[in-house]
Amino acid sequence: MDGRIVSERYRSKHEFPTCWNPGGTGDRHITTALLLAAGAGTRLQPLTDDYPKCLTEVCGVPILGRLVSCLVEQGFRRLVVVLGYRGEQIRDYLEKHAFGLAVDFVDCHEYATTNNIYSLWRASKHIREPFVLIESDLIFDSQLLGLMRIRDRIAVTGVQSRLLGTTVSIDEFGRVISFCVGADPCLRGLGHKTVNVYSLSVATWQEVVRRLDRRIAAGRVHDYYEVVFAEMVAERLLTLQSVHFDDGRWCEIDTLEDLRTAEQLFVDSRRVRRPRMTRRSRSLGGT
Repeated sequence: MDGRIVSERYRSKHEFPTCWNPGGTGDRHITTALLLAAGAGTRLQPLTDDYPKCLTEVCGVPILGRLVSCLVEQGFRRLVVVLGYRGEQIRDYLEKHAFGLAVDFVDCHEYATTNNIYSLWRASKHIREPFVLIESDLIFDSQLLGLMRIRDRIAVTGVQSRLLGTTVSIDEFGRVISFCVGADPCLRGLGHKTVNVYSLSVATWQEVVRRLDRRIAAGRVHDYYEVVFAEMVAERLLTLQSVHFDDGRWCEIDTLEDLRTAEQLFVDSRRVRRPRMTRRSRSLGGT
């Protein structure tokens, strides 16, 4: 499956001598995930009036519970969660259902007045290792997550009429060569939509943090974090290898219609691994 979904031909650093090819073999097998779970999920109301979006159930199982099962199955050991809207409910859930993961929490009190770039920036002081970045409204087959444990990858899907958001252009080797960020009129001009799952090496993350710092200092708190990736790709400082999630099951749940689609797609997966108490969880400073 890996060989079909992911092209590895770009791995030779000599193919792009002017590109930054960060990291070495030491950070190829990622065991840390960063979950952005601060948003209020207003498009999923009324389900999110009393609960955060990631605790919405799909076939009787919360989105967050499915993610935890996937993380454990694929060998992840640490989960960092950025909290905002109804964060205490997420904290309580993970403290009871984290399958032994080491869970760290970062509070984003400004969630109602900022965008996802700010949530990512809040986590920047608390991650020093390679990690997989995941947004909290996604469910997917476990094996797809396993393909993201290699540094500097991006999950993509074919552009569909119902999907809005950031799109990318990909070359013949599966490398991203340009971004179109946000629900932009150029959506139809690019062939793949991002799934909002990325893996970042240590060196890539260090450069991302530098750029996040500059944007936040300039008051750019309403940006999407993808603008930073777009800049780095355009400047040939970052090579992201695409992983095609179309070869498995996945769904982004933004609306009630999305939820109905997910229920149909995952109707045969009502049972997930029974949770048990986590060994460790802690709150990290938000500053």
